[in-house]
Parts: sequence; structure tokens; C-alpha cells
Amino acid sequence: MQPELVPTVLVTGATSRVGRLVVDELLRAGVRVRALTRRPDQARLPRDVEIAIGDLTIPSSLDAAVDGIDASFLVWTAPVASAEAVIARLAAAPSGERRRVVYLSSPHRTPHPFFQQPNPLRGLHAELERLLAATAADCVVLRPGIFASNALLWWAPQIRLGDVVRWPFGDAETAPIDERDIAAVAARLLLDDEPYSRDVVVTGPASLSQAAQIHAIGAALGRPLRFEELSPDEFRRETAGAWPGAAVEMLLSAWRATLGHPAFVTSTVEDILGMPARTFAAWAGDHTIAFRRTATSAGAIQRDR
Repeated sequence: MQPELVPTVLVTGATSRVGRLVVDELLRAGVRVRALTRRPDQARLPRDVEIAIGDLTIPSSLDAAVDGIDASFLVWTAPVASAEAVIARLAAAPSGERRRVVYLSSPHRTPHPFFQQPNPLRGLHAELERLLAATAADCVVLRPGIFASNALLWWAPQIRLGDVVRWPFGDAETAPIDERDIAAVAARLLLDDEPYSRDVVVTGPASLSQAAQIHAIGAALGRPLRFEELSPDEFRRETAGAWPGAAVEMLLSAWRATLGHPAFVTSTVEDILGMPARTFAAWAGDHTIAFRRTATSAGAIQRDR
């Protein structure tokens, strides 16, 4: 009897929010994981991961990384100029074989107005998808909705300092998805032989307003949080110098477009994994430490009084 061959999966963006979790999921599945990185001394990946040094802007640097792989998880983190040559390497397979490529894109092709807004990355994602579709690889485009962890960037600094969150468009609804669910779906897509649809859209299980998400964080912390509506101009002033202006305008435009619409919600996580997607409340409960007041923030509160 021939021993069962263990597949080898290449993960690009292996230290990113989702890529790092995909590495963990693949290791749990017992496959060989090869992680592409430019800085192996800073990667801090598990010892069972094979480190492959390479740079997406230098396609030839991936030649050793793609040798012998069965599938790849693609997180694009470079200018588009080198994409065609990189994708050709990821897709190339020995005669008679077909590699699977799972590309972490965005849900810009879904019908919900939030995702139809102009986005600087939309064109990049569309071009990568076009290049992948032109190859002979078995390509799956993974389209996650809003990441639950955006709350860490958006609201955690204010919550650590007090009980009021000042933010625009509190009624705008999204369906935040836990990155752990994205990673679990990605791993299944990489390893299963199922003929999945080329487009896989994953969201959290429920449509929630931004104000409701903030209240869910307060419930997880055991202290009520109050939402205070900012006008778009106030938001622009409060983020000036800290956030790129283009990103601010993109978010404001997207939130404005969602008003009066429930978020686009799919059952894809449960359909693929056989278990429901994690709720935002569950995500908040697992991340309370990031929102809790520290000695530094408590001191800042006292000084402001």
C-alpha cells in the first residue's frame, strides 16, 4: 500500500490578520505549511512551519517557494505590476495536475450597496481575479465582509479611555465576521476536493448597526457604553492627520450608502464548516482585554477630570 501523501500548502501574507490564522488552521489539519515571508527573522511563526524567503515584487524569488506545492493561499500585499508573473508561478503545476489557489479578495461584487462604493483596493482585487481566472489553476475567490477586528482600530482607543464612543452613522448596518471563521473556511477551501463556486462570500451571522456593535462590546465588558453620533465633518476633523483622507471618505461614503439597508448576510460559514459563524457578541467576549482600561488610560481619565 502506498503511503498517503501529505499536501503542501503555501501561505502568502502568513503574518497578516487572516494569513496567520490560516497557518494555524492548516497545521491543525496536519498538512505541510510553507510560509512566504520577506523577513524570516520577524515572522514568529510556529516551528512546524517551513519558512520560504520571497518577495511578491520579485516573482523569481518565489521559484523555490512554489516548488512542490499542492495549493496556495494568496494575500496580495504588493503593487499590481508583478501580479501576473507571481500568479503564473502559483498556478503552474506538473502535467496532469491542477493546483488550487484561494485568493483573499473583497466582496466588491456582491449586491449590497456597502460593497459597491468606490474603493482604492477594488480595482486591484478585480485585476488579481482576472489574472487568476486566466490561468489553468483551480481558483477560488474568498470574499469576506467587514472584519470584526476593525472594532479594535475604530473603537478600542475610545473605550479604553471612557464609556462614550463618538462615531458617525451609528445606524449603518454591517455583518462583522470573526477572522477565525474566515481562516477556517479558507483552510477547508484549500484542502477539500469539493467543486466550490468560484466566488465564496463569507459574513457574520447577523446584520448589526454600528451602535449595536458598540453596545455588544459594552455588554462583554460588563459596563454600558454610550454611542454619540458624529457628523461626517466632525469625523473628518477628529481623524485628520491620523487617518488617510481617502480612507475616511471611502468609509463615510460606504456607511452613508447602507442607511436603510440591512447588511448582506450569507450562510456560507455554516454551509462549509457545518457550524454557525461566530456572533459579534462572541467575538467581543473573546477580545475584552483589548478594550479594558489600563493603568495608563485610567491615569489619563483622572487627568482629564
